[in-house]
Amino acid sequence: MIESSLKACFSDPIVQFSIHTENKVGRLSELIHLLDQHHIHIMALTTVDTTDNTILRIVVDCIEEARLLLHKHTFFFSECEVLGVEMPDPSHLKNITRALLQAEINIHYTYPFLTRPKEKIAIILGVEDHYTATDVLQKNHIPVLTQADITR
Repeated sequence: MIESSLKACFSDPIVQFSIHTENKVGRLSELIHLLDQHHIHIMALTTVDTTDNTILRIVVDCIEEARLLLHKHTFFFSECEVLGVEMPDPSHLKNITRALLQAEINIHYTYPFLTRPKEKIAIILGVEDHYTATDVLQKNHIPVLTQADITR
């Protein structure tokens, strides 16, 4: 019984694609146009670059379609679950970080959503323990988004 209710709380987590590509002019534009041509919306995006390579972290509204498209066009990528957290205004970021600190959950990275319904603010969090972090945030009345929440 507890296990089934836990699954309900954590169902449909947000999936992030980390696309590893060469660091060259036009590569990001190529990816964005490819996804756009197939009506896949980028909901959140960040880049991490090095001298030779770039990691493009994206959250999209259509996971399966994006996965097939990335494979078809030979983009090297990995996937992981991330947290999407909504807040009424930027001052609430302290509530998120405080709740995770008290639970001793490390935040590896964060980046904003590009768009949210009704102009709400939301961020992506890469954390070390997705399920515990979700539980902690929900117990602190901090809205955690699911993939269904970001699908258009």
